[in-house]
Amino acid sequence: MSTDGGSPGDPTDEYDEGLADSSDDERSIEFYGGRWLSALPLAIFVVWAIFQSGVLQIGDTQGLVAGMLIALIIGMFFAKGDWKQYANTIFEGMTQPVAATAIVAWLWAGMFADTLQAGGFVDGLIWAATALDIGATLFPAAAYILAGLLATGIGTGYGTVVAFTTLFFPAGVLLGANPVLTFAAILSGAVFGDNLAPVSDTTIVSAVTQDSDIGGVVSSRFKYAAVAAIIALPAYIVAGSLMDGVDVAQQAGGLLTENSNPLGLVHLLSVAVVIGTAISGRHIVEAISWGLITSAVLNVVTGLASVSDMLVFQAPQGSGIAQSLSGLPFIELVQSSETGVAGSIYSGAVGFFPLIVLTLLIVAGAQILVRGGGFEAMQDFLLGSVATSLRRAETTMVLGTAAINAMITINTAAEIAIAPYIARIGERFNINGYRRANILDANTSALGYIFPWGGGLLAGYTAMLGLPEQYSWFTQSMLVNPAEVWPFVFHGWLLFFVFIVAALTGFGLEYTSDRETGEVARV
Repeated sequence: MSTDGGSPGDPTDEYDEGLADSSDDERSIEFYGGRWLSALPLAIFVVWAIFQSGVLQIGDTQGLVAGMLIALIIGMFFAKGDWKQYANTIFEGMTQPVAATAIVAWLWAGMFADTLQAGGFVDGLIWAATALDIGATLFPAAAYILAGLLATGIGTGYGTVVAFTTLFFPAGVLLGANPVLTFAAILSGAVFGDNLAPVSDTTIVSAVTQDSDIGGVVSSRFKYAAVAAIIALPAYIVAGSLMDGVDVAQQAGGLLTENSNPLGLVHLLSVAVVIGTAISGRHIVEAISWGLITSAVLNVVTGLASVSDMLVFQAPQGSGIAQSLSGLPFIELVQSSETGVAGSIYSGAVGFFPLIVLTLLIVAGAQILVRGGGFEAMQDFLLGSVATSLRRAETTMVLGTAAINAMITINTAAEIAIAPYIARIGERFNINGYRRANILDANTSALGYIFPWGGGLLAGYTAMLGLPEQYSWFTQSMLVNPAEVWPFVFHGWLLFFVFIVAALTGFGLEYTSDRETGEVARV
């Protein structure tokens, strides 16, 4: 999945509407300078993100929230009228379902991953890697493969990034793997699964919006994903042998022993429950919920973690009611200044609040782009002046989806926004719906995990920020700046370039007449 929500009941019902149609005159916005100015808020955000993350090397999601807020305010000064419609569009955008699915995925995956972490799953992974002699060189490649398998099974790339950054990333750092490369490998695995999973939001949206069946879309895109994977896997092995780990790897002897426990591998059962439930057709929220319940039970039964490690109410010692309830395993009496709620379930959810706010604001900016006619203006320009031949048409389809993903960094939202253009130009040149869906999905699956301000990358970075509090040996210097990662998300880049080559050479091209009508029909 992408902005991952898992397998919805009827994908056509959920995604037919997409971002609101700019043809609704009553809710459209006019800008001084024309329709192109509706892209100003998102353009300002991208410039802000590049300056903050790329130039200043500041990986701060809250800073990006401030940037998007300022961008929306600046855009308002270019809107004609009393600004009421502009303000209403912000609210309209923030209530779009595409934002909600991303938020749900982060919250559930965060709770699940932190509960596995509390139960020593990382210690089990370290023990297994040591026993199997998977050292620093091979660990990024292993993380890439396993993340790809999980994302394909459960259909959520964002959820996979959260879980693997919480669990596999610290294990890799302790084993001596390069942190930047390990994080990038996890992102690559998420790209792989997001692109191929039948229950992924990006798969569903790409199929439905191009009037194609999901099964045919998935089977037809395997050849593109396979090319990228065949190159990416050895690339991670080679890079793993060339890129050094941080200092902790040089002193890891005692730490490896201290943080190695085969019992932690009992949580492979928790992961299997999530994958099995998702593959059986259940919604990803239900699948992760069952995994969370399984992990909590295993923690208590095996003694890996107590109830209070997962959820605890820290009440003031002077409270008579709290004193009478202190015998409960989830009640802890503390000084008045230390009261609150804690535990893996709590921490796994609240860490994503800044990213949730950023997601809502970005989708609001996308809605302004649609309502202001900027998106329609871009389509008209490309259709009238650029996409004048089959090769140029497919190339602009690839580059157009890339451009939109650079601005709308929540990949399903970007996919819904660009989908009508892909359908329109594809139909003009009689391009098969499977081919159109593959072009649409590949870019939206890949680029959201590459840009430093992309939703997938920031989800992993947000999960990473909690690691120094979880492990005494994990220092702030081990955190990976989002701006350092983009060159090493090999599968993402390779998938993008595979479609550039495919557009230029015709590799994999099919026309509508190449298949029977029934094979390319709406689900």
